[in-house]
Amino acid sequence: MKRVLNLLAAVLLGAAGPAFAADEKVELLNASYDVSRELFAQINPAFQAAWLKSHQQELEIRQSHGGSSKQARAVADGLAADVVTFNQETDIDLLARSGLVATDWTRKFPNNASPYYSLPVFLVRGGNPKRIKDWGDLAKAGIQPVFPNPKTSGNGRYTYLSAYAYALKKFGGDQVKAKALVGALLANVPVFDTGGRGATTTFIEREIGDVLVTFESEVISIRNEYSKAKVDVVYPSTSVRVDFPVAIVDKVVDRRGTREVATAYLQFLYTDEAQDILAKRYFRVRSPAVAARYAAQFPQVQLTSVVDTFGSWERVTAEHFNADGILDQLLAAKR
Repeated sequence: MKRVLNLLAAVLLGAAGPAFAADEKVELLNASYDVSRELFAQINPAFQAAWLKSHQQELEIRQSHGGSSKQARAVADGLAADVVTFNQETDIDLLARSGLVATDWTRKFPNNASPYYSLPVFLVRGGNPKRIKDWGDLAKAGIQPVFPNPKTSGNGRYTYLSAYAYALKKFGGDQVKAKALVGALLANVPVFDTGGRGATTTFIEREIGDVLVTFESEVISIRNEYSKAKVDVVYPSTSVRVDFPVAIVDKVVDRRGTREVATAYLQFLYTDEAQDILAKRYFRVRSPAVAARYAAQFPQVQLTSVVDTFGSWERVTAEHFNADGILDQLLAAKR
């Protein structure tokens, strides 16, 4: 009887998709980037408890992980994710162009739909034997930097952009010199993995390379998982800010009737409870109160944005990441 009443109420209210009774378990699928496994392993139980308390309804949250761009293509090709939590705007823009996500998705949640952010940092061998201090050192002969392929990974893409931003600043905007420095850096990479977790495995377990470039937020996971590894963290002088955008996949939530819980899930990321979890995992957060509590663990780094350095994501995609763009040219020279 309760099920019938809930279905009737949904019809009368014009709800889209199937209705869920309060005592019926509902499911969400979160398609996320490669190195967010441990983060959402903590976020999800906290939200599940909050949802159960407020709605008296059990919730199952499933995760899908991979390189951010690879995940975007999977969702575009039919992966039925209710929400996406990526590490670059272009991946959600792809879904918007496919009609799966609202074209104004950046206005659906605060801070351009980015509840937290990070930056690329260096993880070097214990004692920093190669004396690696900044992006320019990664282009020197005899230095092997390890990071994922910028063609498949947001992690790798931000590494590339941060190095390019550094070079532009160093050479006063001289594109030829900047391109040469980044080309030398790419030529030094011994192997390109498809995602951040693969690059970590290459550096830590396979012991390839002199420096792993990864998100600041990934450092704590590496230290916890590989506690015996002798590594040090080095902060470069400047980096591109890594915003982590989120969005609801409209076509999926409307078909499955999960819009309410999907919206609440992404809104939860902005709460102080979730922001505290994020800060403990070394993500930089938007909440002033939470940011103040954890300020001591985040060194000051000069951050720039993609827009400030390159004009726009559209421009940087066209010039650097499209077929035969600057990145393809430099990778071809590497071969």
